[in-house]
Amino acid sequence: MKRVALVGLAVVGAVGLAALCVVVWWHRSIDQFAVTPFGSAEEKVVEIAAGARLREVSRLLSEAGVVSDGLRFEWLAKELKRDRQLKAGEYAFAGPLVPEKVLEAIALNRVKLHHCTVPEGLRLDEVAAVLEGCHWGPAAEYLRLGRDEVLARQWGIKGTSLEGYLFPDTYSFPRGPKPEAVLHKMVEAFFAALARAQAQGRPDVHLDAHETATLASIIEKETAVPDERPRVSCVFHNRLKKNMRLETDPTVVYAKILRTGRFDGDIRREDLEYRHPYNTYTVKGLPPGPIANAGAASLEAALAPIDCDDLFFVACGGGAHRFCPDYDCHKKFVDQCQLHRP
Repeated sequence: MKRVALVGLAVVGAVGLAALCVVVWWHRSIDQFAVTPFGSAEEKVVEIAAGARLREVSRLLSEAGVVSDGLRFEWLAKELKRDRQLKAGEYAFAGPLVPEKVLEAIALNRVKLHHCTVPEGLRLDEVAAVLEGCHWGPAAEYLRLGRDEVLARQWGIKGTSLEGYLFPDTYSFPRGPKPEAVLHKMVEAFFAALARAQAQGRPDVHLDAHETATLASIIEKETAVPDERPRVSCVFHNRLKKNMRLETDPTVVYAKILRTGRFDGDIRREDLEYRHPYNTYTVKGLPPGPIANAGAASLEAALAPIDCDDLFFVACGGGAHRFCPDYDCHKKFVDQCQLHRP
């Protein structure tokens, strides 16, 4: 009986030792797994649903080729106490990555960002179309929010819409952002750019935020030549000081779009003569609000015009303009540049 008991004890001991060896080996393999990079260089996108359990997350990552072993990934998450920290969302991984970094990205909700570039000089409706093209929501919803006067007031805007306050830039959001969040970020970017422009502006230029956005939008639409913007701004400042009408064609176009819903590319005499708050051929001073969304350079030009005596300018090919201090000079360049007279 003693011999049987000794054999039994030996067997139990051997099994226990074997089990201990397995446990030690397993934990060492987890440690090795945690610090071993894995994965190919191409981006792999994994969508983690809300409420997904650790096992499901491990399976998704393993099947996508982000981690080499789903089971070891589960154990590692538990060891690092990350198993209850995993966040839902769309994640992008480009390897090789160590599993600890994969866990960290999901626990800290470092989701994949999608980018959308809004060019300078677009109207609200055009911005809405760009954002829809980036799959960030329907243009109709952006238009509804963009024309919400209550929302504009809440965000510190003096006008009745977000026109002119949607700063042109490249924006980044997780997939499927809320349109209101996108617009709010654009408005915040506008006020940040405005503050920078105000810090560099001339002390003798006194325009509030709404007037600056309005004048900047006209400058933006009048010229795409960077060096011309401060001089175009000077012309408009000079005309405002002399109580002259601005007589700028982009406002005529904007007025026509507001009253007819479209612009066919031609400005006719009836358009120039149609009395509308945005038509600066018939109304003195700045229009009631911006006619487009200006970039940083136009905001800066609106607040920092150069010193000049010019009151007129005319497009003269290649996007450039000719500037004049009086009408006779202006008429000469109109004949040369627009009517092609010698």
